[in-house]
Amino acid sequence: MTLVTEADFQLEAPFSARRIVVAMSGGVDSSVVAALAARTGAEVIGITLQLYDHGAAVKRAGSCCAGQDIRDARAVADRIGIAHYVFDYESRFRDSVIADFADEYMAGRTPIPCVKCNMGVKFTDLFALARDLGADCLATGHYVRRAVGADGRAQLHRAADPARDQSYFLFATTQDQLDYLRFPLGGLPKGQVREIAAEIGLPVALKPDSQDICFVPDGDYASVVRKLRPDADESGEIVDMEGRVLGAHKGLIHYTVGQRKGLELGGLPEPLYVVRLEAESRRVIVGPKRALAVSTAKLSDINWLGGDHDGPLLAKVRSLAKPVPARLEGDRLIFDAPEFGVAPGQAAVLYDGDHVLGGGWIAETVSAATETLSSTHSPA
Repeated sequence: MTLVTEADFQLEAPFSARRIVVAMSGGVDSSVVAALAARTGAEVIGITLQLYDHGAAVKRAGSCCAGQDIRDARAVADRIGIAHYVFDYESRFRDSVIADFADEYMAGRTPIPCVKCNMGVKFTDLFALARDLGADCLATGHYVRRAVGADGRAQLHRAADPARDQSYFLFATTQDQLDYLRFPLGGLPKGQVREIAAEIGLPVALKPDSQDICFVPDGDYASVVRKLRPDADESGEIVDMEGRVLGAHKGLIHYTVGQRKGLELGGLPEPLYVVRLEAESRRVIVGPKRALAVSTAKLSDINWLGGDHDGPLLAKVRSLAKPVPARLEGDRLIFDAPEFGVAPGQAAVLYDGDHVLGGGWIAETVSAATETLSSTHSPA
């Protein structure tokens, strides 16, 4: 019941003259992509990037691109009869992703390391490796769709299965990368991908999906940051929006915008939430839920893939949020209705329907309640 065909790799025939490099993480998705690529008759090369030492302190059992996952990728490659290579990118990953993750938390922002990994190690370094190997394309197991527009340019679209869509994490993909990348699973639900894996007889057909950030053990972000930045647990004040001190906190790394639990503030007339984090003064600013409503967000490092598009659009400001109506004026994203959970350090990804227009990093926000600019302030 294989549902992916040669057409999904979007290469010119004959496939016997094509070479496809597949990014293999050891999971079921990339393994299926490798197997389906091999079925086209093309020469297929699997590449796994070792991103950190299997025994490192930040390693989480079962996470991608280390230890067992490398062995699983190799077993799949042996099963389907393709070449498989492992490249050590541990130091690059540590410097460009893990260190950045720690620095963002220290600056009071909420980082998205998976986007930074895609921007760097995966879609820059892996891209270069595939080019060096003379591949016609680089295929991955991401749940997004690649289409070709009327102008002949490649476009990025949301996956057919909204529950699996990963376009939020790929907004920073460049046009040059998109021209070269292929996402053959974007039209399938996860259940059918597992059925394909079982049909082919892949040893990872029932392997569970990773649920957390790969280098964060059990979702404990603070422990990772603390190991890299020993001063991360410096305490400070919890203050309300008028500057009144309400209590003390145990370090900015334990808090994110929108958080309610863990503040340990009792005897208050209404629940309070983290409204913003001030790194310079090490203060956690709290307020009522209405203070989290944002009317405008200033974006930085905008990556635009949408060509000429001046009309309304949809904006997604968290990986699990629903896209909401908005408009982009320069670097200002203006929401049609106040939006909650808009945090500096996160991304705002912009859509025209399912078409990914691009996106940028949220640098500052304007409160819908006060219309006062609030942003995280990094240490000078």
